[in-house]
Amino acid sequence: MSEQYPSPVDKERERSARDITTFVYLIQAISILTAVPFFVGVIINYAKRSDVRGTLAESHFRWQIRTFWYWLLWLVIGTVTWVILIGMLILFVNQIWVIYRVVRGWLALADNRPAYT
Repeated sequence: MSEQYPSPVDKERERSARDITTFVYLIQAISILTAVPFFVGVIINYAKRSDVRGTLAESHFRWQIRTFWYWLLWLVIGTVTWVILIGMLILFVNQIWVIYRVVRGWLALADNRPAYT
């Protein structure tokens, strides 16, 4: 019986992808307090996207990128509708949703599961 084990290069690539993904989740968590790091995180996602292709981190990168773009969309909508008071609710729900996405994605990564898209 011939079992295939991941080569040391594959293990190193997977570890590196996991480290980058963890770092971006950390950045997104910090972004709950201030929005600027969120932009840094998505830039890292796009810059390193090809490096994580074919790894567990690929689904997490997709998850993180979608989290950013939906956050930005609802941030703009909430800001525009602030004057009619619905914007406050939209911005609040948006923050709760981001917390949910960061926690759910990070827990999936910790369990070596792909992020749900």
